[in-house]
Order: sequence, then C-alpha cells, then structure tokens
Amino acid sequence: MIHILNKENTILNKFIAQIRDKSIQKDSMRFRRNIERIGEIMGYEISKTLDYETRIIETPLGEAPVEMITDEVVVATILRAGLPLHQGFLNYYDDAQNAFVSAYRKSSKDGKFTVKVEYISCCDLEGKTMLLVDPMLATGTSLVLAYEALCEKGGQPAHTHIASVIASEQGIDYAVRHLPSKDTTLWVGAVDAELTSRAYIVPGIGDAGDLAFGAKLG
Repeated sequence: MIHILNKENTILNKFIAQIRDKSIQKDSMRFRRNIERIGEIMGYEISKTLDYETRIIETPLGEAPVEMITDEVVVATILRAGLPLHQGFLNYYDDAQNAFVSAYRKSSKDGKFTVKVEYISCCDLEGKTMLLVDPMLATGTSLVLAYEALCEKGGQPAHTHIASVIASEQGIDYAVRHLPSKDTTLWVGAVDAELTSRAYIVPGIGDAGDLAFGAKLG
C-alpha cells in the first residue's frame, strides 16, 4: 500500500514547501527542524494503522480506559541524511528501539555509481514493526539495500513502514518491485516525476545530507 500525504490539504505541505525553497534552505538549522517536523507528522499518520489494546490508567480521581499501541516499534534510518527525520519519528515513538545503516554512492569515472552498505547497528527485528525512514527515495537502491541489510542482521519484521519525504516515481516503482508487498507500506510526503543523470530528484530539494549537515568531500 502506498500513501502520498500531500494529496490532501495538510500542514505538511508548508514544511515541504520550505525544504524545497532554495532561499530558506540556506538556514541549515531550519532545514533540519522542518525535516524533523515532517517526521513527526508522518509518524502520527503511521500510528493510525498500528495495533492497539485497551489499558486502564489510574488518575488521581479514578480510572480511565486508553487505547495504547501494542506493536514493538523499531525506528531505522540511513546515515547521515536520515538523522533529522529519524529524530522526528523518535519524538513520538520515544520508547522505540533504533537501528542505523550507513550507505553511500561510490562513483566511477563514467559518472555511474554503485551503492555500498557498510556500518549496521541493529536490534532484534523479528516480529516487530520497523519504521525505515529516509528523506529521499530517488532510485530506491539505497533503501532496498538498507532493508535487506537490516533484515539479514536483525531478522524479519512483522511489518515495515517505509517513510520518505520526497520520492521519485522511479524510486517508488523500484521499492514496490523489490520489497515484500504483503508486509510493507510506503509513506511519501510528495512524488516528483524526474531523476537527473546523477539520480537526483527533480524538482526535489537537492542533497538532503548536505543541506542538513554541510557539504562533504567526494
């Protein structure tokens, strides 16, 4: 199942507009905070689909029934660009476990690149609900490799929610074809039609990692 959140009128669109705006992007702290706020909104939307049970809470004046999430949630992200989005999810799923993967593009002289996965920090995923969050879903290669690396390390989640702020149509198609359709839900803030020859989304936002944390070498 695929959810495209900006198809509805929502405050999310304000934050997407600001992370796209090249003049506002100059403020890296604001960029990180907007990505974080988008993570909070997406986390809230995902929470509506989780499993709940009624628990009785004792107040100073009596008892109150409250519906509480029963899923064991793991928030996972791809370093480094995913960190602000990860924090947004963690603000709401504050008792979740966490997992991290480092993935990077290794370019060749002909301009092509391959995606390399190196560091993996992962808890037990078996039977849990994984929220795999990454700001940009361009080709989809990094996302699928990260998912496979996490599952190889931690086991198979009961369900995985993929959350990306901006996705390309190609990236969505790749994710749909390479992730288990029965146990995966895709959440996207906005979808753009094009990719450049270097696999950047158009109109997109540029390089999310550089905008959040500064330009890198290589």
